[in-house]
Amino acid sequence: MDKRKEILYHVEKLLKDKNRYIYNVVSPVDFTCFVTKERLSFDEIESKRFEAIEPGDRWGEDWTYAWFHSSVTAPMEAEGKRLVIRADFGSEATVYVNGIVRGALDLQHHDVTLTRSAKAGERFEVTAEAYAGHSGIQPMFGESQLCLFEEEIYQFYVDLECLVQVRNHIDPDSLRAAEIDRGLTEVVRTIDWGLAKDALTDNVRKCRQRMAPLLECVNGSTAPLLYLMGQSHLDIAWLWPMEETKRKIARTMSNQLALMEEYPDYRYVQSQPYLFQLAKDLYPELYARIQQAVEEGRIIPEGGMWVESDTNLPGGESLIRQILHGKRFFKEEFGKENEMLWLPDVFGYSGNMPQIMKGCGLRYFASVKMFQTYENVSDPFPYNTFLWEGIDGSQVLTHLLDYGDFPIRVNPSFLIRQWNDRVQKDGIATRLVQFGHGDGGGGANRDDLEFLRRLGNLEGVPRTAHGSPIDYFEDQIERGVPDAKYVGELYYPAHRGTYTTQAQIKRLNRKAEVGLHEAEMWGAAASLLQRRAYPYEEMDRLWKKLLLHQFHDILPGTSIHRVHEEAQAELTELNGLVDAMASGAREVLAGSGRSGVTVFNSLSWARKELVALPEGVEGVADRDGKTLPVQRHDGKRYAEVETPSAGWAAYTVTAADVTPEAPGQAVLVAAKSHLENEYLAIEINEYGEIVSILDKETGTEWTAGHCNAMKMYRDQPSAFDAWEIDRGYQDAPVALDEKAEVYVTADGPLFANIRVERMLHRSKLIQDIRIRAGSRRVEFHTTVHWHEKNKMLRVDFPVRVHANESLQEIQFGYVKRPNHASRPHDADRFEVCQHKWAVLAETNRSFALLNDCKYGIAVQDNMISLTLLRSPTHPDETSDQGTHKFTYGFFVWNGSFLDSPVVQEAYELNYPVSLVHGGNQVGHKSFLQTDQASVITETVKLAEDGSGDWIIRAYECKGATVSSGLTFDLPVKTAYETNMLEEVTADLPVAEGKLKLDFRPFEVKTIRLVLLDS
Repeated sequence: MDKRKEILYHVEKLLKDKNRYIYNVVSPVDFTCFVTKERLSFDEIESKRFEAIEPGDRWGEDWTYAWFHSSVTAPMEAEGKRLVIRADFGSEATVYVNGIVRGALDLQHHDVTLTRSAKAGERFEVTAEAYAGHSGIQPMFGESQLCLFEEEIYQFYVDLECLVQVRNHIDPDSLRAAEIDRGLTEVVRTIDWGLAKDALTDNVRKCRQRMAPLLECVNGSTAPLLYLMGQSHLDIAWLWPMEETKRKIARTMSNQLALMEEYPDYRYVQSQPYLFQLAKDLYPELYARIQQAVEEGRIIPEGGMWVESDTNLPGGESLIRQILHGKRFFKEEFGKENEMLWLPDVFGYSGNMPQIMKGCGLRYFASVKMFQTYENVSDPFPYNTFLWEGIDGSQVLTHLLDYGDFPIRVNPSFLIRQWNDRVQKDGIATRLVQFGHGDGGGGANRDDLEFLRRLGNLEGVPRTAHGSPIDYFEDQIERGVPDAKYVGELYYPAHRGTYTTQAQIKRLNRKAEVGLHEAEMWGAAASLLQRRAYPYEEMDRLWKKLLLHQFHDILPGTSIHRVHEEAQAELTELNGLVDAMASGAREVLAGSGRSGVTVFNSLSWARKELVALPEGVEGVADRDGKTLPVQRHDGKRYAEVETPSAGWAAYTVTAADVTPEAPGQAVLVAAKSHLENEYLAIEINEYGEIVSILDKETGTEWTAGHCNAMKMYRDQPSAFDAWEIDRGYQDAPVALDEKAEVYVTADGPLFANIRVERMLHRSKLIQDIRIRAGSRRVEFHTTVHWHEKNKMLRVDFPVRVHANESLQEIQFGYVKRPNHASRPHDADRFEVCQHKWAVLAETNRSFALLNDCKYGIAVQDNMISLTLLRSPTHPDETSDQGTHKFTYGFFVWNGSFLDSPVVQEAYELNYPVSLVHGGNQVGHKSFLQTDQASVITETVKLAEDGSGDWIIRAYECKGATVSSGLTFDLPVKTAYETNMLEEVTADLPVAEGKLKLDFRPFEVKTIRLVLLDS
């Protein structure tokens, strides 16, 4: 056998026996315990009854916690040595020593140090809190031991492993390899585990002395540089509930603080202010130590967002608030300004993130997810370091890290692979590299930091610098940004099912975003006109609750059942609270009494809308005394009302149910197979599918097959059920042969409605197909009683539109995506995320599919297919079972996309006008108007600083350069342009209540108005 190989076998054997020699067992440790479902602080457990537990005993049940306690005393032989406890509670545990959180036991942290220099007779009270899990299997209590930690032997093993890893990654014929082989040979021949105590220590020390020169060899002048960032990605919820996260943050931070005590140079980066808030609320003593470490620069609070949010599904305002609340917390608590958005595990990144980041003062972006795509090997992402350009032209310096092995441990093998596996072979000399166990928290361990001490500039391994990730970006700027630019969204070619899974959570999120928009706008109006206190604190609390549930394993629907159940309950409560807040403000604005009906419109254009009148109201008349047409449907009375831009209109209640003829009634027709108004004639078959959409204005046909066609597929991905949709899902259709019951429920004068009821496999569909007089929009008000497992429901619209790409709304704009599979990256995007609308457009006409809470969509050639429901069984075995209500619709027009009202139509579907049955003394009011249809006012609110200033956020929605006037019916004193954090960047001249604003394509502008009475 090759002698070098033989030596490596000996070394491998030595490394396998590492724990046998590092831990010198002093005595077993006995524990007592009790089990609870309560959240208890350390102080609260004193009164509890602890009982003995033996190795092999099982404890607890699903969702419970156990507290363990033992008293240990340092023996004589421990004098001056590190004394540790190794305990096996059967699960992760938070460990208190003498009442202080001192560390944790988990997959990567196997002992807790009681003292690094023991005194004989010293007593330690050891208490631990452990989680029983939720798998239906009780944890088993194992053996626990009090041990002397043999420091010299431990250091020997780190030296040995470091050298053998270098040896295994360099040229085996190099001089460096030969010298390491010679050194390892002498070590193997010298080490004698048969020696006792002091003699063994001397023996090990000699081995280390032989290895020392090999660990002092340094690189040449061209060695790359890796910036190392100690961190621990901690999912707010995933395969555990949020309740467990409250313990995980204590385990993670106490472990890292313990390491900092021993390694003063160690720097640890922690993102997500929500986690700091948990520590502050639940572990005040621990939080005080965290604050001190931040002040000393050893804990680096960096990351940008309140939580590591999904960026595909939340609205644009939500993403701004994630950063606003995140940066504000770090500034107020620690005096630190965040500069980097750190989203290591998010499932793709929206094309407007660069603008949102820059608008919120974030200069750099970093992630690791783009290189963990499972199946995408034909067209991998091309860059590590590059300028990322968003849809508006904004650019941010970006670095994409690699995952590396999991868990992420610092050692020569990991660092060498981090450099060798880079995709950008030219133009970069540095990389940013994370280390520390993550997903469930944990962070670095002693091994990492001991390796780090040896790997500053070790020959054969990239050089390292350890500290803040900002150091990497600043160094990169100084060296010169690589000549690499990536334009548009960072589409993640995996996890496409996350746009649809857990539909109820996605619906509640959309409704909450709309509700907060309403509450802020009408709250601001009520504060100005009625001196009603603006609910700053409550608004802050409710926004943070929504932001929490936009975490990237909650909103995408990829957690266990309990997480989803709790999220639905909290979001339902949130919606109730914001709706009540908005309603209260509107009622104050409408005034007292029940003499009229006031209709409120929060959108920045005038609207004509169909509304259900309040109970007891038979009819209404406008301010000219004209009685409006009224139509009965499903026990309600409907009227079509007009409202001004961003304001309200008052209507008088009429005493009698007067229903005059409505204009266009002659062409509003409803039959079981036919709907028609003055613009469209629609034919419907026995399945509730649309077989013809005739455009009466042009005489052209829109359909190219059956539209509104329900399609079901077996949905069983090869892995990651909740996350994935397989490429070949269309090869596994589920037959939907049962015909529908179709009948007319309304035939005018305001709208016509056909009801469709049919079975879809084991599920039932109830759908109202509705068209209004004078509208080119057809709506599908849908209820599905969903009882499927591992199935996916889509609705198809094949249309006669020729285009090579589709337009799909994202935050503050849209992206263009291919509707073909010409290249691998085109083919990868067979399922994508959109918000309120998607369009297939020709130069002079277009077809749009609108929705009120659906995000997953596929466009192939001339087919738009909206993904309605999924039912994966892992990690939530009950995903999406039950009743779902949602609305989608199509809108067709003749003319250019730029001149179309499609964006307004989509907003109107999502932002209904609101009625107050109350006084009408306020009459007719409009707070603001724009004179460009492509400028959308997204947000109207009072400033975050409590000044009473008004904040207006508007954006250009069509990708066009425009100049727009913004007119206010407000007592404006001065106006400023601000960044998205509401910090003034420029004065704006305002004259006679009007501003002139110049927008570049998709630009978002934030305006601050100081009012005269502020």
